[in-house]
Amino acid sequence: MIMLMLPPVAIAADLGNGARVFTNNCASCHMGGGNVVNRAKTLKQEALEQYGMASEDAIKTQVTQGKNAMPAFKGRLSAQQIEDVAAYVFDQSAKGW
Repeated sequence: MIMLMLPPVAIAADLGNGARVFTNNCASCHMGGGNVVNRAKTLKQEALEQYGMASEDAIKTQVTQGKNAMPAFKGRLSAQQIEDVAAYVFDQSAKGW
């Protein structure tokens, strides 16, 4: 018997769900890709690049673990919700919010 080891299948992010998660959990500080706590550290593409956050993985880590004034959402959001909101933020930053 031959067994093939296949890589795990990635679940595609749901941008619509990401938008809902963002509205319900992030928009109070990050409306329109801004940042009410630290105006320099927005979710705009240029700022994400400047601060080493220009990837979905970096955004997922930030959302999961939090940092400085941003709270950690691990335990408050599911892994899928974090995946979805990271994809949404990355997509919106590429579109210019």
